[in-house]
Amino acid sequence: MHFIKLNNLLVIALVSTSLLSSYAYPGFNFGWGGRNHGSRGGISYGLSPQFYQFSCPQANDIVMSVLEKAMAKTMRIAASLLRLHFHDCFVQGCDASILLDDSPAIVSEKNSGSNKNSVRGFEVIDEIKAKLEEACPQTVSCADILALAARGSTILSGGPNLELPLGRRDSRTASLIGSNNIPPPNATIQNLITFFKRQGLDEVDLVARSGAHTIGVARCATFKQRLYNQNGKNEADVSIERTFYFGLKTVCPRSGGDNNISPLDFGSPRMFDNTYFKFILQGRGLLNSDQVLLSGGVIKTQELVKKYAQDEALFFQQFAMSMIKLGNLRPITGFNGQVRKNCRRVN
Repeated sequence: MHFIKLNNLLVIALVSTSLLSSYAYPGFNFGWGGRNHGSRGGISYGLSPQFYQFSCPQANDIVMSVLEKAMAKTMRIAASLLRLHFHDCFVQGCDASILLDDSPAIVSEKNSGSNKNSVRGFEVIDEIKAKLEEACPQTVSCADILALAARGSTILSGGPNLELPLGRRDSRTASLIGSNNIPPPNATIQNLITFFKRQGLDEVDLVARSGAHTIGVARCATFKQRLYNQNGKNEADVSIERTFYFGLKTVCPRSGGDNNISPLDFGSPRMFDNTYFKFILQGRGLLNSDQVLLSGGVIKTQELVKKYAQDEALFFQQFAMSMIKLGNLRPITGFNGQVRKNCRRVN
């Protein structure tokens, strides 16, 4: 209940605080506190799919328009943007810290072992941000742009749609040390489970999110160990299917060729589908972190690989839920953080 004085008359207005907030500050749903936590498939406090309904209703259309042009030019950019969102959320939460360049006050996460010469898509984010600033100045955060770009990349590649909670704000800091704690491509299954559990994510999230490797490519340097020195004995990984193994050797020689690339899913590398899981069942997972979902001896992940290989709809459903759960990792909301004018630097 609110009391509003109009022409010296006291009027009782039965208007909710949230409604007044929406009109006074369009698109600003107040999530008091700093970083908040979400739950599987739910909406984190302070985040809402309707966050920009009044302040920038065209936000998603702008994102999709830029993505369509970028993917027409470079198809692998979709996988790059999915990965960029993942690498951002695993450090300080989904706060766009990965986008910050070096400055006197910032040591960029782009320089970490997990990111250097590896993460891509920054120019696409820059273009999206520039167009959003023209349409809705200082309204849509860089953190939300990363989330929208990841969803849009999934959809445009043939993957599932999802109702994406929005309202994240941008950090004023980055963490080079934290960005070195992203699961590496040669991780064991135990390592992967540990990395995900630290973020409040479980085996379902691990396997479903790994399914993003149905699109994109990997550098020879990320799977060379499997071909030539898997266990420190100058031997190949025995779990690699032999024909696949010999094919990879032509792309990735023992010496040199580290930047040569191979599709993560060579059957349908541009299509978001469940072929990735079918290839794992055949011993054709490219990265060690792919194949150990089956060969690592963990029954839960083995069962999920088999289910997703058989049921694409189930994979899509659980991938969408895990995307929401990932995007809800410790978002900055309310008056905390900021909405950067340029995603590469703090205001």
